[in-house]
Order: sequence, then C-alpha cells, then structure tokens
Amino acid sequence: MIVELRQYTLKPGARDTLVDIFEKHFIHTQQAVGITLIGLFYDLDNPDKFVWLRGFEDMEQRRNALIAFYEQGEAWRTHGRAANATMIDSDDVLLLEPLGELPKEAEYGQYTAIASPQPIDVTDPVVAFRPYVAQNTYPRLPVREEQMYVTIHAGDSEGLRLKPTPGSALR
Repeated sequence: MIVELRQYTLKPGARDTLVDIFEKHFIHTQQAVGITLIGLFYDLDNPDKFVWLRGFEDMEQRRNALIAFYEQGEAWRTHGRAANATMIDSDDVLLLEPLGELPKEAEYGQYTAIASPQPIDVTDPVVAFRPYVAQNTYPRLPVREEQMYVTIHAGDSEGLRLKPTPGSALR
C-alpha cells in the first residue's frame, strides 16, 4: 500500500469548516473510488492545521482514484472550491509505505506523529511508515521530494500531537 501523509495549513479559524466539508462530502466519495481513508486529525498544537492519511494499492491505482475523485467526481466538483477556500497550503505531502499492517481500528485518543529522515525506534507504535520513492503519477497534487520515516504512537509526547476528528477511521 502507498500512503499519503497530507498536512494542510489553513486560514485562521477555518479548520472546523474544512472538517465539516470533509466529513459530509469527501470521506465516502473517496472510499467509493478505492481510496482508503486511514485517519483524519486535528493538530493539537496548531488550530490552523489539518492532518490526514489516505492509502492506495499502488501508484497506478492512486492515479486512477485521484482522477476519479478530483476530475470526474461530483463531490469535488461541488464542494472542492469551498474546501480550497479554507486553505493557505495543501502541498505538504509525503509518500509513505507502511511497515507492517495498518490498524483495523485504534482507540480514540491522542496520538503523536514523529517524522525523521532516519528510521525511528518507538516501542509499540500504532503504525509506522518508511519513505516510498516513486514518480508522482498525479502531478496535479505535488508531493515532497524529501524522504521521511513517520511513526504514530498513542499518547502525548514531543512531535506532531494529533487527535482524530470525529469521522476519522483511526479512532
């Protein structure tokens, strides 16, 4: 599986608007085109940040699913402008590959994500990822060239402190 870790910088006070649009219009419609929604998160240290993870079988399926959602889908055509109006930057995206199985369901609570250019050793991570190096098959959505390892673990520690949104699959 290929995973995108997407971090959006939002206009001040716009996060609840984006989460509402996302939960009402973008979760089931992305799933309908084969995208796996792994988790939607509030950044506990920055109210103007929205973080989420979505997965694809491979890069070709990613391209096809993104075309189906963004270029052919009614949800994006109808609500994409409103979602984009909440954002300052949506291009902070890493391509990752899970190390092991993705959790089927995790307990609702607080998580910390740690990103590093070197492998990360965390006891009992909820999920860990290594960089996935591939040509971007959907250039309309840029991805960072920087290669990062990412580990998400339960609890509050130094790193990107996250809390799942109510509609998150990782809860």
